[in-house]
Parts: sequence; structure tokens; C-alpha cells
Amino acid sequence: AFSPSASIGVSSSALRMSETDTEETTANTEEPVAAAASPIVVETPVIPAVVANGLNGWSADAALPMYGLPGAPYSFFDPLGFSKGTSLSAAKRLREAEVMHCRVGMMAFLGYLIGESTPTITYGMDIQHTIANNQLPEVPAAVLVPFFLAINFSEALRASVGWVEPGAGPGSIFSLREKYYPGDIGFDPFGLKPKDAKDFANMQTKELSNGRLAMLAAAGMCVQEQINGQGILENLGF
Repeated sequence: AFSPSASIGVSSSALRMSETDTEETTANTEEPVAAAASPIVVETPVIPAVVANGLNGWSADAALPMYGLPGAPYSFFDPLGFSKGTSLSAAKRLREAEVMHCRVGMMAFLGYLIGESTPTITYGMDIQHTIANNQLPEVPAAVLVPFFLAINFSEALRASVGWVEPGAGPGSIFSLREKYYPGDIGFDPFGLKPKDAKDFANMQTKELSNGRLAMLAAAGMCVQEQINGQGILENLGF
């Protein structure tokens, strides 16, 4: 009398066990799929921009004046439109010329004051000597020749670092290297060059601002000496 119910109980029990095994098997097979579907996040170390692209953190942006090169502390000033519509290569060449003239201007400003008012190789301890505009013809050849050789050597080194060789191919004449930042030939004996991109842009802007002022000052000194024939400090009453 109880055999049917016993049989049913066994079947029901077996059915429940079968359902449990099926659910576990399904769960086990779904876990790897879910694991494979989840994205693997790999942390990328933060690299300063100055190291990332080799151009001191600067990336050319055609939407900005001079492709975003630093040098405009307040607003971009180009009344004659030298930089308007220029290519990236031309913009870099303009900045190369500007920063080099800025550095020469700063040295010229100091040269006027030091050359006229301190003991020099040419004039010895006598500081009451010729104004700066007239000193070059009076410099002995033994001093002048090594001086010009040093200039030629430094310019040749700068050209080899930053400029494309003229025979390298079409468009190589008057072209800077793609990975060369205008003015940065790697000469930094005192380690003053900032490692951070923002700090570098700030220092570059300061250099350009002081260099532009120095070019105007040196030009003014030259004109003033040509007009009255007096030295800079002498003209100021010292």
C-alpha cells in the first residue's frame, strides 16, 4: 500500500538532487565567463610631460597662436602678423630665431656695461677706454680670432643638434628636427632647467620677456653712443 508513495518520494528526492546539481554546474560554468567579461584594469604610471614627448611638455596646437609655444605672458602680440598662417615648421623656426636673438641681446646688454666700465683683456686695468661701438676694430687679432672661432664652433654645434641636414631630402633646407624644441640644445651646466612642463613654460616665458627687453636696450645703447659718442654709464653721469 505504501510502495507507490515510497517510489514517489525517492523520485522526488532524486529530482531535487538533480536540480541542485544542475544549478551548481550552471553556476560553475558561468563564473569563468563573468570573470572573462570583466575588464582588466592596468594602472599606468604617471610620467611627467617633459619626459613623455621629448619636447619639454609642449604639444603643438594649431588652434593657438604659434601653436601654443610659451612666450605670451599677458596676451599674444604680433601686430605685423609674422606668425599668422605659418606652418608648424615655420613657427618653430621663428621661435628658434627669437630665443637665440634674445640670448645674444642679454649678453650684448651686459657687454656694453662690462666692456666699457671694467678692466678687459684689450685695455688692461684702464677702464677709461673706447666706447663699445668702437671697440671691435681695436681688439688684437690674438683675442679676436679665438673669439670668432668659438662663435663658429658653438653655432655649428647648435645647427647639428637642432637643424635638419640640408641634403636629407625635400623640404630639409631651413627646417628644424621634429623632436627638437626651439632653443633647447641640451646645454644646462647649472641644472636650472625645470623638469615639470608648467615650470619649464614659465621659465621660457621669462627668458623671452627679458631677452626682448634686452634687445631693445642693446639697440638703444648702440644708437645713443652713435649720437653723442659717450659711454652708457658716462652718459648717465657715472
